[in-house]
Amino acid sequence: MMKRDHPDVAEILISADELQARIQALGSEISAAYEGKEPLLLAVLKGSIVFMADLMRALTVPHAIDFMAVSSYGAATQSSGVVRILKDLDEPIEGKDVLIVEDIIDSGHTLEYLRGLLLARNPASLRIVTLLSKPARREVDVPVDWIGFEIPDKFVIGYGLDYNERYRDLPYIGVLKEHIYG
Repeated sequence: MMKRDHPDVAEILISADELQARIQALGSEISAAYEGKEPLLLAVLKGSIVFMADLMRALTVPHAIDFMAVSSYGAATQSSGVVRILKDLDEPIEGKDVLIVEDIIDSGHTLEYLRGLLLARNPASLRIVTLLSKPARREVDVPVDWIGFEIPDKFVIGYGLDYNERYRDLPYIGVLKEHIYG
């Protein structure tokens, strides 16, 4: 069975080709914004890892990477609003230009918490890029510098996004059939 024909996918929202084209464009925009600087790309694990890997290759400026793992979902399909730090940064960020690399912004609570935590560590700048944004679900207005795609309020998987640790390897953003998680 080809990955594009996964039986648990109700529809493909964003194709692999659309993802790659938009990430190349984001890479150009972000490189221009950080010209002459060396940003620290901060991937929010686990969902953003595929996006981060492709975005790194699309950048033309030197950069470093680090990772944080936060949880507000558990096995649920909606954020609980309670954020736990599962893995913190390896290095201090004081005086650095930090770019948070997110997979999806849903309610905004997790990102608001993370943003506040990182700003307290005195970076030179703190900006945000997200692959996906679900404005219909937003409860907290978080300033986002770059958005890959705005999507409807559907449960999405693929390209790093999962349901119970499955489907991250799909090369596109798909909508999970409701009977799988409902």
